[in-house]
Amino acid sequence: MTSSFYRSSRHLMPGFAMALALLSVLTPLSVRAQLADGETRTVTIFAAASLKGALDSAAASYEKSSGTKAVISYAASSALAKQIEQGAPADIFISADLDWMNYLAKAALIRDASRSNLVGNTLVLIAPASSTVSLTIAKDFALAAALGDGRLAVADTKAVPAGKYAKAALEHLGVWAAVEAKTAPAENVRAALTFVAKGEAPLGIVYRSDAIADKTIKIVGEFPGDSHPPIVYPAAVTTSSKLPDAAMAFISYLKSPEGQAIFSQAGFAPAP
Repeated sequence: MTSSFYRSSRHLMPGFAMALALLSVLTPLSVRAQLADGETRTVTIFAAASLKGALDSAAASYEKSSGTKAVISYAASSALAKQIEQGAPADIFISADLDWMNYLAKAALIRDASRSNLVGNTLVLIAPASSTVSLTIAKDFALAAALGDGRLAVADTKAVPAGKYAKAALEHLGVWAAVEAKTAPAENVRAALTFVAKGEAPLGIVYRSDAIADKTIKIVGEFPGDSHPPIVYPAAVTTSSKLPDAAMAFISYLKSPEGQAIFSQAGFAPAP
């Protein structure tokens, strides 16, 4: 609020001027503040990009039954964790791996007691729906040959969970050295899928939940679970949340049988 507001407010009745001043402070936080009975409360969620379809459905279902609305920002877990660290307002953080949740925990930016593992996932190799490529994912499989002059679409292998899982699997299977120079890094797993869907990459590595939601691509094979660290999505309430009880209630809903059924239908696995 500009200084002219405060100069003009001195000519108002003291009580009214104070009310206006308070309103100017509270308005930016209104979407996260406690509202009166019968009105909609809103919790802000920062969630891994791969959760989008299922989490949108769960949030819509929860709003109908509880009156609490979820505003969700999707991106790579690494980017979201950094934003929270820099002060971005979020009530809940849902990561696609343990590392970035641990990162915020170490910085005391999540409420430790609220933390729990939400769901799991599976890593798959994808190709455009029209592709004729055939591969069996196993030790030393011919991934580099299948790529030819093309590139392998993966999320950033240095920071993004899906990319880190992909690199670990390829290293375990002995093919990372042969394909490292052929990777096409993407900012998140959904972007990697888009590269393949648009024909910009002949193959890509994404989560099963992403793959089954897009009919323009097909699953070529599934990576063995023991080829990479378990894929787990932890959720927690942030220490900066203005609605910690409402945020915790939403996480509890996601873990309930109804919430878990939504994730299962979208291709997610139970939390490891």
